[in-house]
Amino acid sequence: MRLFSIKYRLLIWITLILAAGFCATSLASYISSRDAIEQGISEQTLPLTGDNIYSEIQKDILRPVFISSLMAHDTFVRDWILGGEKNPEQIVRYLSEVKKKYGTVSSFLISERSRAYYYAGGTLKSVRAGEPRDAWFFRLRALAGADYETNVDFDMANRDSMTIFINHRVLDYQGKFIGATGVGLTLDTMGGILDRYQARFRRNIYFVDGAGNIVLSGKTMRAVRGSIRSLPGVSAIAARILNRDSHPTHLGYRAEKANMLVNSRFIPELGWYLVVEQNVSDEVKPVQRAFVLNLAISFAVTLLVLAITLLTVNRFQRRLERVASTDALTGLLNRKALELMFRNTILMSKRSGRPLAAILFDIDFFKQVNDNHGHLWGDTVIRGVADIAREVVRESDVVTRWGGEEYLILLNDCTLAQAGAIAEALRRAVEEHDFGMPAPRSRVTISLGVAEYRHDEGESTFFSRADSALYQAKNNGRNRAELSAQ
Repeated sequence: MRLFSIKYRLLIWITLILAAGFCATSLASYISSRDAIEQGISEQTLPLTGDNIYSEIQKDILRPVFISSLMAHDTFVRDWILGGEKNPEQIVRYLSEVKKKYGTVSSFLISERSRAYYYAGGTLKSVRAGEPRDAWFFRLRALAGADYETNVDFDMANRDSMTIFINHRVLDYQGKFIGATGVGLTLDTMGGILDRYQARFRRNIYFVDGAGNIVLSGKTMRAVRGSIRSLPGVSAIAARILNRDSHPTHLGYRAEKANMLVNSRFIPELGWYLVVEQNVSDEVKPVQRAFVLNLAISFAVTLLVLAITLLTVNRFQRRLERVASTDALTGLLNRKALELMFRNTILMSKRSGRPLAAILFDIDFFKQVNDNHGHLWGDTVIRGVADIAREVVRESDVVTRWGGEEYLILLNDCTLAQAGAIAEALRRAVEEHDFGMPAPRSRVTISLGVAEYRHDEGESTFFSRADSALYQAKNNGRNRAELSAQ
């Protein structure tokens, strides 16, 4: 029982050590990989993506800004306005060519003197103060410190489709406001551009104005409305996004168990902020899967090591038990093993009422065998007698080496008379056996004492009676069996 307890304590400690080691190694590897991925995204991938998107925006979105600026500084436009707006067909043809050449959905010119709204199809209307849809013109006229503005509004010249207008101030040669010109892009066109960016870069991309309102976004953000100051997670860093810094700002927030990294920058040409977000949790998922796989492999390795350890320990324990309970020379049970077995045998005999007997015997004049032929031959004789005893007794009987040249046989369900017959058969078998010793040959015989267990006696008394019977056999001339009195 103690060996059992020690063995399983050992297995528990091995399990704990292996589990702790594997978990610590896997966790450290996971944390290191996760931090490296987050750092790489924050410091390299996301800024690079932001720069690429900004470059694309300069090409796709900022292009209308440059077109409107080109129109506002065109001497033909300024001279035509200053010349009294004669021959409107000229400016209409000009606007039509701009629209056709640059692929915009709208191109327009409004004169400060006449308040006429010219577009590629002719004269659309006259702008008036107090008209809500014309408020942008008067706002642009009063604009100070900037030459243009970006405005999202309905385009009357394009079936009232929602359009991003780039409105540019037109100044005469003395810097006096004489009108407004510009081009427009539909929100669908702009949304398609952002969708293309998102599919290409796999990021959330959107624009916010100076107040923090989301003014344009790709399809993954189209359901989001209002200001970033009210969005979960983003609200905590909204003030740091709206910093009017044209250099990239690197931020991060956490929302709905997702770890988000943010790259933002102010685009003066639009007056908007470009915000690029990446869900780091998606990038870390392969590392998480690797972490789980490492744990599974570690668990399997732990089980394998435990199985091997358990097999080794059991085998070693069985070997120890054999060494502890078996006589190395003869392969018989030793005296210590017999003592443990004998207690159980006595209990079974008392419980069942069946008789129990013992034969205690030793080799006669064994010292002469050692003296005449040496200890190797003495060992041969001891082994030979053990083999003969195993052959003579029944399968249910237990043969043990009691010590030296002395043996003891425990016979279950055996009366004194039956034990005496077995003892006599064993004596004859040893006497008749040729052990093959060289000359001078010594005849090998044994003397035996037989006793039957009495249920009212102790173990020592029982063995003492068998031992007394053995000495009686020796005193009566050896090579004989004596029965102990009942």
